[in-house]
Amino acid sequence: MSNTNFDAETEAEPEPTTGDAEPAETAEVDAEASDGLPSVSIADPDVSADAIDRVRDVLESGALADGPEVRNFESEFAAYCGADHAVATSNGTTALHAALEALGVEEGDAVLTSPFSFVASANAIRLAGGKPVFADVDPETYTLDPDDVRRVLSERSDVVGLLPVHLYGLPADMPALCEIADERDLFVLEDACQAHGARITGDRVGTFGDAACFSFYPTKNMTTGEGGMITTDRDDLAERAQSYINHGRAETGTGGYEHVDLGHNYRMTAIAAAIGRTQLERLPGFNEARRETAAFYDERLSDLPLETPTEPRGYRHVYHQYTVRTADEAERDALAATLEERNVDAAVYYDTPIHRQPAYETISTAAAEFPEAEAAADEVLSLPVHPNLTEDERRSVVEAVHDHYHST
Repeated sequence: MSNTNFDAETEAEPEPTTGDAEPAETAEVDAEASDGLPSVSIADPDVSADAIDRVRDVLESGALADGPEVRNFESEFAAYCGADHAVATSNGTTALHAALEALGVEEGDAVLTSPFSFVASANAIRLAGGKPVFADVDPETYTLDPDDVRRVLSERSDVVGLLPVHLYGLPADMPALCEIADERDLFVLEDACQAHGARITGDRVGTFGDAACFSFYPTKNMTTGEGGMITTDRDDLAERAQSYINHGRAETGTGGYEHVDLGHNYRMTAIAAAIGRTQLERLPGFNEARRETAAFYDERLSDLPLETPTEPRGYRHVYHQYTVRTADEAERDALAATLEERNVDAAVYYDTPIHRQPAYETISTAAAEFPEAEAAADEVLSLPVHPNLTEDERRSVVEAVHDHYHST
């Protein structure tokens, strides 16, 4: 996929506020802990007054479902990523499912993905009739390890595609994974649901594979409330995806009843698109704010016995999560308990790898062992990094982490 330049990469993301209250004021009033310490939230979606105005315009227009507002959002998001096409969907999971259907995944086809991700990555493969096959992750980036991908592929002949996950806002090793895919004639579908605006050597995610999928859930780097997007340079994929999300209709935006294929109603509403267009305008600022907080943490946590996130040379991390790693599970849980006592939200993403989920007990790869993914699940902890964090809140997070290590 080609990539075009977009506006300067200054990014910052807040949380949904109502009325005239400023985000910081809302946090101070609504989130006061019983012991007098203000709580620091793990997420804080920010929907602006402009978004509310645009939603009001949509409501007053009466065109609430698919239509011009969605087409405009698709065009603007494609331009931001540097892709030729974008297809808006109802959420990130439906984007993944529709993209896999458009790629032609058939019953029994194996698709290789990460075991260390939100379960939707693998669920979408199953929903399309495929079989999720896993390879282990790199212990520093938590994304697919190309060497282990090669190992798995050497043992199987039924894999038709790769579904790498850009986890926590950091892109997977797309140059290596795309090289593997080219060698074996596999499709590549990027799961970019946590990585809006992330880059590798200047190119934005969403432009490396045959297609890519994004989520606009409220805690993501940008939101539509609920929503998703498929990006691709391939005309055929865009056409098939657009048809699939619209009940298999032959043409987008028509109210006709000619259905050329099986499909779903995975369409995005005009209301969601109106929010998304304002969020896309603010995405550079949202991401820059996340990066500034990450740099703040990096500097002030560097002397502690825990690993802070990595950003490989040439990569641009957008810190959907700021995820630290402790020595073992007991230490991770103790740190989480300390943060809770200090009214700092922290969360584990994800404490059970997909291949260990109950829903995957019958999948053929469930019995496989992926030691790096399993260790990461025991040892990672995410700290607040949303764009609305104040200086005092960032200091509260750092002080709570330091106090934990200095008191043990």
